[in-house]
Amino acid sequence: MSYSVIKSFAKINLALNITGKTTLLHKIETLVTFIELHDLIFIKKTNKKNHQVFFYGKFSKNISNNNNTVIKLLNILDQKNLLNNHKFQIRIQKNIPQKAGLGGGSMNTANILNYFLKKKILKIKNKDIVNITSLIGSDVFLGINPTNTIFTSNNNIKRFFKCPQYHVLLAKPNFGCSTKTIYSLVKNFTRAKFHFQKKLLFSSEFLIDQSNALEKVAFLKYPILKTIKSFLESFITPIFVRMTGSGSVIVGYYQFKKDCEMAKVHFKRKFKNFWCITSKTI
Repeated sequence: MSYSVIKSFAKINLALNITGKTTLLHKIETLVTFIELHDLIFIKKTNKKNHQVFFYGKFSKNISNNNNTVIKLLNILDQKNLLNNHKFQIRIQKNIPQKAGLGGGSMNTANILNYFLKKKILKIKNKDIVNITSLIGSDVFLGINPTNTIFTSNNNIKRFFKCPQYHVLLAKPNFGCSTKTIYSLVKNFTRAKFHFQKKLLFSSEFLIDQSNALEKVAFLKYPILKTIKSFLESFITPIFVRMTGSGSVIVGYYQFKKDCEMAKVHFKRKFKNFWCITSKTI
């Protein structure tokens, strides 16, 4: 049997606010979109007794083939007997860096779950999808339908299509940020701003005045992130520059591709050993 091939797109947080905290988790609201940068997932049924998951590529280092979000999903589905004893071989080419705020692992899991749903291998209701994804990670459900999404602090999700698109420059130092560590440093909360769920929230006019509430603590812990942001803001005049998620990727947003590419040239001259690519929102 030949492999089915899935593109697993990276997500970016256009803006993010922390509005409070429950006993275990922080309450957030965020504006999310997806970019052309993607991992490649190859999946097929296998006659083996167990699922097989393999990672390769530039950003596959330190990902365990036996303990990862994809294996966690497969184990949950097996425990609930939802795959009818089918086993799968999955190979994932990692083009999205880890601990970057791009949701690479979560989006891999979401896309595999979505594959099972579209192929009718898995037949479950939406509430069951929500429950399963919540057992793996809070942002996995966002990847079930990778488009412009408003996620509110009371866990409401609304998706929009045909929103403004941006050329983006992604810049990352030679380390990643632990989501758990960054959130543990958060002490202050902000009021909710995205309760009116309209497409205009994805306009540049609105986004310019927004922020990522995690930047403050991330920049204190890792000053180089603030240096990267300031550098990108000083060249070719982007629409805005913002950290995605809990870092460590800083994203510059541009109206024109040529400006985005020129900013990359300037960045690579200054930070020769840092990862940097251009992409575009989808």
